[in-house]
Amino acid sequence: MYGALDVPLCRETMVSQQGGYAALARRLPEDALWYSSPLQRARDTAEEIRRAGNFAPDVTIDDRFIEQSIGDWHGTPHEDFLSLLTLPPNPFWSISAAELPPAGESMLDVCARVSHGLEDLATAHEGRDMVIVSHGGAIRAALAHALSVHPDTALHFTIQNLSITIIERIDGLWRVVAVNELPFFQG
Repeated sequence: MYGALDVPLCRETMVSQQGGYAALARRLPEDALWYSSPLQRARDTAEEIRRAGNFAPDVTIDDRFIEQSIGDWHGTPHEDFLSLLTLPPNPFWSISAAELPPAGESMLDVCARVSHGLEDLATAHEGRDMVIVSHGGAIRAALAHALSVHPDTALHFTIQNLSITIIERIDGLWRVVAVNELPFFQG
């Protein structure tokens, strides 16, 4: 279990996914503001997409879009993880949204963090397109915010690597345009 650990992407996989980065670059707005989680895997993904699309080199690192920290449970083998939980896990996520790992954060905490980040950026850059390269948990938190649903409900969404999820804020209200849209490419 690695959550917010800074685990690098496999270089061989990155090479094999060049078509995916190019397909994503074609799908993204040219004049968007770019943000990334501070984790290397998100930063590397942003760099590859930007390189494939010849976007300007500016990416702002924003800690609010990092993956859920599972604190002292980072590095626990999957087969041992369930024995650490105090609450039944969400059927589609490793832990319940209310579970608070020691020295970590609950998904409720992640939702609060991501919600503040989204509102701050949308207010500061009203009317601008933004690309945020992030992680499955943080994207689910963004969906919970946009839909005004409990985080356990948002954990039912599938978020795959190299997928696009689009949310919009219009007149202070959020809506979901797309979830887990995968690029069409030959790998």
